Amino acid sequence: MSFIDEINPVNALIVGASQGIGLSFVKKLLQDRRIAKIYATSRQPKLASELIALADEYPERLICLEMDITDELQIIEAVQKIHTQVDKMHLVVNCVGLLHEDTLQPEKSLKQINSENLLRYFQINSIGAVLLAKHLLPLFRHGERSVFATISAKLGSIGDNQLGGWYGYRASKAALNMLMRTAAIEYKRSCPKALIVILHPGTTDTRLSRPFQRNVPAEKLFSVERTVTQLLAVIEQLQEGDSGHFFSWDGSRLPW
Repeated sequence: MSFIDEINPVNALIVGASQGIGLSFVKKLLQDRRIAKIYATSRQPKLASELIALADEYPERLICLEMDITDELQIIEAVQKIHTQVDKMHLVVNCVGLLHEDTLQPEKSLKQINSENLLRYFQINSIGAVLLAKHLLPLFRHGERSVFATISAKLGSIGDNQLGGWYGYRASKAALNMLMRTAAIEYKRSCPKALIVILHPGTTDTRLSRPFQRNVPAEKLFSVERTVTQLLAVIEQLQEGDSGHFFSWDGSRLPW
């Protein structure tokens, strides 16, 4: 039985919900009557037109919050707003990630490494997630089973790296995995009912992956709807001993 079936009401938070996987998580959870409240963050709410439209349609269940994951003060403010309405969180999914933007592109060789770009990768892909874990901890300090899941990538697996390249993205995702693994150990002491897991979604048809889909077989390129369905299935099947582990979209454990 899913941990969600054991709780009433269930409060959820989707971080990075303006598009792609995050927006699809919001849509999926809105269809699930077990979920009482859904908090959804976006960096630029004015540009998150589809998310805002959903909030207008579901004003009692969907609450939109502004949050730039690289700004700790914004994380604190968003969590404080949530805490004024609820005192427990049961499902958090951090969907924020960076692969490319403007002049920042995955490096193909050492000569393309740029220190500013590396810092940008780590700021968004690694540091933001552990800041979330830091400030959300009080909302997980309760006696009901809960899950804090962060979207990582198989490319962040050191053991699986056979091709090289993509230095900043790979390293920042590997750092994310270590930070969340470490946070899971602390959470186990302070809020033992909360599980922290890292998830690989597979190659999903989003703006993040679009420039790199050319050599992806059709059967391995997932729609966002399929990705979210698969990840939610993994989340709902988690057991107590799964905290701190790295799971693929099919539920299998990935090497570090």
